[in-house]
Amino acid sequence: MAGASAVRSGRVSDYFALLKPRVMTLVVFSGFAGLYAAPGTIHPFLAAVAVLCIAVGAGAAGAINMWYERDIDAVMDRTRGRPLPRGRIAPQEALAFGVILSLLSVMLMGLALNWAAAALLALANAFYVFVYTIWLKRRTPQNIVIGGAAGAFPPMIGWAAVTGGVDLQSIALFALIFVWTPPHFWALALYRQIDYAKAKVPMLPVVAGKAATKRQILLYSLLLAPLGLAPALLGTAGAVYGLVAAAMGAFFVLLALRVLRDESDRAAKQLFGFSILYLFVLFSLIIVDRAPGMLAPDLLADAAGLLLASSGFAG
Repeated sequence: MAGASAVRSGRVSDYFALLKPRVMTLVVFSGFAGLYAAPGTIHPFLAAVAVLCIAVGAGAAGAINMWYERDIDAVMDRTRGRPLPRGRIAPQEALAFGVILSLLSVMLMGLALNWAAAALLALANAFYVFVYTIWLKRRTPQNIVIGGAAGAFPPMIGWAAVTGGVDLQSIALFALIFVWTPPHFWALALYRQIDYAKAKVPMLPVVAGKAATKRQILLYSLLLAPLGLAPALLGTAGAVYGLVAAAMGAFFVLLALRVLRDESDRAAKQLFGFSILYLFVLFSLIIVDRAPGMLAPDLLADAAGLLLASSGFAG
């Protein structure tokens, strides 16, 4: 009985792994931030349903991505332990799992919330699967630039779940993640270049070399720094957010300059880690800015503490 139980729990964990839970965490968080920051009101239960749909939809797209890329995953050190390369789940099961969850998440979003949010969720899933995974990833070093749009949809979906539409404020949240994506992933690709070369994935460092990739990282970092201020300028967030976004944007550029000058992979690893913290802090402050009674002077001290922590992380 113990052995059978272990097999069952292993199967559950394998299917959960198909959902790319680490990626899903950031997707859910940014989707919740968009929902929470949106003008208007929504019942807490419906808000929970919207976040669940975003999570399930993102996980479903991840499962289909793993099904399609199982040959690549088997070659790369970073991904060879996934369920499909290990033979723990049959490819057709993974595909069916992803397709069913994707359809269910879109239908539930439409029926429980509104069809604008459901359409955006369907578009995000389709873009990730068909545009990024199938069309771009194996064909062009611009795969991350164009395909990154898929990961930028969640705050717009959350916003639409409340408002029933899209406006400039939600587009700004989309743009923030869209411009953040290339330097984030190219920093990873710099120190995982051999992995991508083995899998014949034309990531920018493999095709254009490290020097060109570092220049592109700096360019996108320079675009990202002022774009991070957009939520404050548009009224989605307040002055505290603006101060922190300005400081963290400047630090992002500083790290990109370090990457440009560094001959080792150390600076690229630092930038990759900080980029995750950057997005987490900014979307956290968007949520905090909207929370009743949270716009207090103590918040500025908390934000400064986050910046100090991030500086220590990067060092």
